[in-house]
Amino acid sequence: MLTILIAFGANFLVAVAKSVAAALTGSASMTAEAAHSWADTGNEVFLIIADKRSKKKGDPAHPYGYGREAYVWAMLAACGLFTAGAAVSIMHGVQQLFTPEPASDFLIAYIVLAVSFVLEGMSFLQALRQARKLAARHKRGVLEDVMLGSDPTLRAVFAEDSAALVGLAIAFAGIFLHQVTGSAVPDALGSILVGLLLAVVAVVLIDRNRRFLVGQAVTPELEQSALRMLLEHRDIERVTYIHLEFVGPNRLYLVAAVDMAGNCPESDVALALRRVEREVEANDLIEEAVLTLATNEETSLEEDAL
Repeated sequence: MLTILIAFGANFLVAVAKSVAAALTGSASMTAEAAHSWADTGNEVFLIIADKRSKKKGDPAHPYGYGREAYVWAMLAACGLFTAGAAVSIMHGVQQLFTPEPASDFLIAYIVLAVSFVLEGMSFLQALRQARKLAARHKRGVLEDVMLGSDPTLRAVFAEDSAALVGLAIAFAGIFLHQVTGSAVPDALGSILVGLLLAVVAVVLIDRNRRFLVGQAVTPELEQSALRMLLEHRDIERVTYIHLEFVGPNRLYLVAAVDMAGNCPESDVALALRRVEREVEANDLIEEAVLTLATNEETSLEEDAL
């Protein structure tokens, strides 16, 4: 939540500053950047809702909790980025190509871009710190973990802040070339490029959320980790089947067929299974665990053999 709140504050301040600068300078690139920042600010509201609603505990209507709501609200945020950010920037850039408007007060634009870079950079560093912690936990590279991870809010903030920094560089180049050449074409092209950048980011985020909503498979590494956890349990002798399904950010539903250690009566085995399930659910990643008994004919799963 802290990462989202920092991003919201930074984007709001930047959006106000860019809007003022766009009105004073008449720069197409600055107008595109203002639209970008307002889109990001609105998106953070969706992400705050996503974070809060996805943490609601399960009830009879939603026995596995409300974790998947995070993907719904993150999807809405990505759609907002596409329409309010990308579409507006591209349309304004095209308009400026055919009916260019004079620009002035370039110094104001440069100051606002510099301040924006600092604020966006602070937000990006916070997202990067969180991403590094999760990547280390999952034993993956930062970018790989952000893209493959199940946390849509962190992915959205990371992607939007990265795009914001690149967009600022594009806007600077467009404004600078406008000032040097006296032509509004570079400025207009800068606006279009910012819009295309936002469109690509939005499409990627929409696709990632879509995958998790329809049932994104877990990675082999995560499946191996869950199998290892079961095999290391003192009461489990072997595992013949395992299924993992994301039910929210960093929340999994686990089903497994196991062979219990010892030769206890059936009634005792049933109680032992329920106890092991509760112990497995003590893991931060497991929302619910369902264990069944394996048959003698079923092949045992071994680590690194999935």
